[in-house]
Amino acid sequence: MKIAIVDDEQDMRQSISQWLALSGFETETYASAEEALKAIGPDWPGVVVTDVKMPGMDGMAFLKRLMGVDSGLPVILITGHGDVPMAVEAMRIGAYDFLEKPFNPDRMTDLAKRASQQRRLTLDNRALRRELSDGTVLMRKLIGSSPVMERLREDILDLGQADGHVLIVGETGTGKTLVAHALHAVGPRAGKSFVALSCAAHDEETLAAKLFGPVGEDQDKPLVEQARGGTLVLEDIESLPQPLQARLLTVINEQGSPAETRIVAICNAPEPEQCEASLRPDLFYRLAAMRIDLPPLRQRGEDILTLFTRFGEQFAEEYGTESPQVTAQEAAQLLQAPWPGNVRQLINIAERAILQQRRGSGSIASLLMADNAEIAPQAIGEGKPLKEYVEAFERMLIDNTMRRHRGSIAGVMDELCLPRRTLNEKMAKYGLSRSDYL
Repeated sequence: MKIAIVDDEQDMRQSISQWLALSGFETETYASAEEALKAIGPDWPGVVVTDVKMPGMDGMAFLKRLMGVDSGLPVILITGHGDVPMAVEAMRIGAYDFLEKPFNPDRMTDLAKRASQQRRLTLDNRALRRELSDGTVLMRKLIGSSPVMERLREDILDLGQADGHVLIVGETGTGKTLVAHALHAVGPRAGKSFVALSCAAHDEETLAAKLFGPVGEDQDKPLVEQARGGTLVLEDIESLPQPLQARLLTVINEQGSPAETRIVAICNAPEPEQCEASLRPDLFYRLAAMRIDLPPLRQRGEDILTLFTRFGEQFAEEYGTESPQVTAQEAAQLLQAPWPGNVRQLINIAERAILQQRRGSGSIASLLMADNAEIAPQAIGEGKPLKEYVEAFERMLIDNTMRRHRGSIAGVMDELCLPRRTLNEKMAKYGLSRSDYL
């Protein structure tokens, strides 16, 4: 995280910069506010430390300009003793905090650390909001080349353009909420309201108030109003009490066709039939006019190895270690595992595998056995032809090697002892493109 230091006195700029650099920060120094404004724009990845008394544009005017550029940018003011009332006013305008001269350098470091943490959180939240409104980004998150995933992406693109209500059904951990976001983001409602509520998280009275009102004076409008023109996502729809199902049906009927507000209902019942049984028939058929059934991970074949590799790489980078090399035996075990927790469970095992790798102990097999200890051995998997296991492992091996060599065909040929023609044929067979690794 960067720290921009703005002060017209060179000695002060340098001393603050040196101290913060010793504390691990990347610093940039500017002799005037005008100079700093040329470099600092929206989403600038850092914190600003500025003096108040400067020729030309002073610290207060600089603060106001910065708040206009990015209201979430942390600005720490350095003030003289007589400037404290002014600094308090600056806090009201939006300054993060202020330091009174002469200040303790440790206090400066502490403020910079806390402000940096806040800035990082702000930027992460903005990035997430942009992600959730970008259909292209969301579709890329639906990783996998299995036929069921290809079909799922096609369904999302088709149904996203429609106006009818949608029912999403799938086991826990299959990504139902992500699909709901994608449906909204790829359709004509993208950019309009997206409101979500878990029907299992509140009692009937609270649910009624949140959904339909009336709400208290200190609360927002009811969710059916907030979502008007956009998408209302109702998670755990099977938990919606019967009286509220009737009120929801009334809202749907009053909207007419096409629906002003699209309702995406997410069902977490273990079996699809339980969802239908838990809802009024008339409500179920209105919500299930369009339906998406998410495939469980155990039915996604080689996607399991692709996902494990991708998440393993992410955690390896986060923890500063190498990704574990999956053996043929471990690949078969990953493909045979029942995955009751689906992708969410796989992410957990990938992270634990990286932590084990960092310690230099443990195995993927032991993690799978611990996670599935309560499942009968005969339920571990339906079994697949040997050819499928071999092809899935071969694809994973080529994919991992291409990533390691950053798309260098020569490097992959050398490591895997493959002639160029054979490698090209296998990459074509598995849908791997060199351009994806460059």
